[in-house]
Amino acid sequence: MANEQPTDSADLGAPPPRWVLITVTRLHVFLHRLTGGRLFNTLQGDEVCFVEMTGAKSGRSRTFPLMYVPYQDGLLLVASQGGAPKNPSWYHNLVKHSDIVVNHRGRRMALRARLAEPHEKAEMWPICDQHYAPYAEYRMRTKRDIPIFVCEPAASGTSSV
Repeated sequence: MANEQPTDSADLGAPPPRWVLITVTRLHVFLHRLTGGRLFNTLQGDEVCFVEMTGAKSGRSRTFPLMYVPYQDGLLLVASQGGAPKNPSWYHNLVKHSDIVVNHRGRRMALRARLAEPHEKAEMWPICDQHYAPYAEYRMRTKRDIPIFVCEPAASGTSSV
């Protein structure tokens, strides 16, 4: 028993409880707004953007601080939730309402999100992993296929709001 080695996925630990994620998210958005967007543009030293979207169930405006990967004229959003067994709540919002506004250090972009196709994801994972190495760990931690959203300018002439 003492000599048994844990499996690779056991070594990775568990993602944080949902209530922790919700509390940290709300506090992060509140403090970012309180400082007029000058502070709280990072999470544990990594850049985040603030994504305004419409709630899938409520229809209300929601804002989430999310890790992002710069990609072409827009960005990629990885619905990893730290390798949790379920998709994050914002995943359902983007599936139902694909038009979003992304705020990053004073720049606002109107984008349209779409789920990456499987062949695209194979090309995108190395880019995502290079930008944020823990994504590879998250894929090992969960059995689900982690979705990637490709966020592109919504229409010509509307990429900056």
